[in-house]
Amino acid sequence: MFLDGLDELDQRIVALLIENARASYSEIGQKVGISRVAVKARVQALERRGIIEEYTTVINPQKISGAVSCYFEIELQSDTFTRAAQILKENSTVTQVYRVTGKNKLHVHAVAASGEEMERLMATVIDPLPGVISCSCNIILSRLKDVKGLRL
Repeated sequence: MFLDGLDELDQRIVALLIENARASYSEIGQKVGISRVAVKARVQALERRGIIEEYTTVINPQKISGAVSCYFEIELQSDTFTRAAQILKENSTVTQVYRVTGKNKLHVHAVAASGEEMERLMATVIDPLPGVISCSCNIILSRLKDVKGLRL
């Protein structure tokens, strides 16, 4: 399906990294039947090709006292879309910006340390965005499922 462009060994390596990005080359090599050095070479090749983009730690904001996580749906005028998207991308409270279907719409996720900080983001960044036609905000109450990256 998604990994058709990879040989079977690379597919198995990617699947193991998705399961645990902290797995050592030796661990992966034992599971797929090749040496640690061969795993390292394959992983580095996947990184150079841009197939593996990054390794990261995912923090659950709901587990941090007072953190507020929100999704915004923002519709913009076409002539201001690029500028508004750039403003959002540059803001450190904004964690994700997606262009979605619909006329000039953005799906934006933000995580603030408090309700007050989220309100400040809304008042000083989102409300004054150029060309806003409509904006809705949904506070995330709990995380029921959250899949990161590609799942096989």
